Amino acid sequence: ACGYEGAGRLADPGIIVAEVERALGAGDLAGEKVLVTAGPNREPIDPVRFISNRSTGRMGYALAAAAWRRGAEVVLVSGPVALPVPHGVRCERVTTAAEMRDAVRREIDATSMLFMAAAVADYRPAKVAAKKLKKTDGPMRLELERTVDILAELRATPGERLTVGFAAETDDVLRNAERKLAAKGLDLIVANDVSRADAGFEVDTNAVTLIDAGGRTEVPLASKDDVADRILDRALALKRGRRQGRRSARKA
Repeated sequence: ACGYEGAGRLADPGIIVAEVERALGAGDLAGEKVLVTAGPNREPIDPVRFISNRSTGRMGYALAAAAWRRGAEVVLVSGPVALPVPHGVRCERVTTAAEMRDAVRREIDATSMLFMAAAVADYRPAKVAAKKLKKTDGPMRLELERTVDILAELRATPGERLTVGFAAETDDVLRNAERKLAAKGLDLIVANDVSRADAGFEVDTNAVTLIDAGGRTEVPLASKDDVADRILDRALALKRGRRQGRRSARKA
């Protein structure tokens, strides 16, 4: 064999490690259909310019990898990022918020756990120029319009899935996250102070607060891989509690 293809070729070491971790792991997400959104959107202004944000997708990609490692079937809906797709994960690549919405809606019926980690664009240009806009001596005014709120829209979608949202904030972090938790009918929200230099966007570490109906759980600064597992731990505990509650109700 040439060493690059054919029977007996050694798999990439990263793939071997991922498969061993999944085989030897707890498998506590086996049977779950997990959908994760990650990264930013790009909303075009003209053929060469766009509006975007600082999200790199690292937190969402870490969640997708951890969920697969723990036994889940995982679909990752990813905005434009410079990250390799985690082994075992099916990735749907999108660019705009509208494309992300459409991809999520295609997958949502089969989803048992949804993690909306993407930094979805809130606004887009009201008109997209067909040709590159040229510089002028005066100011340029850009009119923006709201994009569809994917999470709010999903409230009307039937299903027993557990829904986890993310709140990237720079002030009144917990208060704003709690408002979002209630307004969008989420089971759990991950509050993130992105004004910190060591957490949030463009770094490998994060520190978050997990908020649900039962209260708050602080997750101190750690790698995004470790934070992903802590988020999954809490989401799984909430889902098990929901199942136990239904069983108790039936017995009563």
